[in-house]
Amino acid sequence: MNALQRWWTDRIPVSGDQIRELTNEPVPNHLKRWWFCLGGTAAYLFFVQLFTGILLAFYYQASPADAWDSVAYITDEVAYGWYIRSVHKWGAILMIAAVVLHQMRVYFTGAYRKPRELSWVVGMLLLFLTVICGFTGYSLVYEQLSYWGATVGANIADNVPLVGAAMKKMLLAGDSYNAHTLSRFFILHGAALPMAILAVFALHIVLIRIQGVTELEGEEEKRQERKTFNFLPDHLYTEIIIGTTLVILLTVLATVLPAEMGHRADPLTTPEVIKPEWYFYVVFRWLKLFPERVAIMSTGAIVFLMFAWPWIDGAIRRRRPGSEASVFIGIFAVLAIVGLTVWEALVAH
Repeated sequence: MNALQRWWTDRIPVSGDQIRELTNEPVPNHLKRWWFCLGGTAAYLFFVQLFTGILLAFYYQASPADAWDSVAYITDEVAYGWYIRSVHKWGAILMIAAVVLHQMRVYFTGAYRKPRELSWVVGMLLLFLTVICGFTGYSLVYEQLSYWGATVGANIADNVPLVGAAMKKMLLAGDSYNAHTLSRFFILHGAALPMAILAVFALHIVLIRIQGVTELEGEEEKRQERKTFNFLPDHLYTEIIIGTTLVILLTVLATVLPAEMGHRADPLTTPEVIKPEWYFYVVFRWLKLFPERVAIMSTGAIVFLMFAWPWIDGAIRRRRPGSEASVFIGIFAVLAIVGLTVWEALVAH
């Protein structure tokens, strides 16, 4: 054993003590609360998606002629294919929910403020990459609703000023849905977007390591009394418990509410109700409330404000020190998002 250890140390001169020193940093005591683990939850679900996505890719065929049949084959014929597909579906839903809730937690605890503005921007980028990944994955099944949802989504992108036409052409691999569109979605969903998410996630972790974890306001005055605990093994135990709970939850959801097959896409028949996935309900309802160009311009403005919020909030707090206008704005935004989502869900059904 000593000879093997010396051989290893000669080639990789890193000791266990050095690894522990690098990773076993003290973190604020409030991280023991589960809602401060939502970032790790989203990361765990992302790797579940990678694993199940690779398994699904063994059988999936990205062409209009074969896509629906290949998904049906996975669901009905492949051993445990229904389970893998269902876990992938529910994993996507929970991952998007986890990223949204994580951003909400960061917002309401003020964790985006100086000097962590870039962490917020990177987190917002992760949120949008995750949603786009969900959109492209939903479209791969080539069901009636997913086909028309992709068509409507591309037409919405076409109305974006200056870059709309290029966005639509990039998304559909042409001016309209064609034989190459599914392969474009497949490459985006299975390769380009996961690689982008991994790269941005790595940057997010680097920024967190550089800046440290945000301490809750109100604890600054208690610096001498403030408690910490070690990342390893204490926080790791919390993450393991959450990961185990997610495995159980995904299995229950996949078993009780498995992914089903909708009607095969028919480009010649428009369905009476075109319903996107739930995480697009708020945008879909917003677009219906205003003329198309106004709705798209206002959506773009809202997205810009979301990315720029740390600096907007900083300007508000400089003008009115101690102001917590962000809390009231956040509450209003959450109520608006929930209201529009529920409204669209009721109309869609």
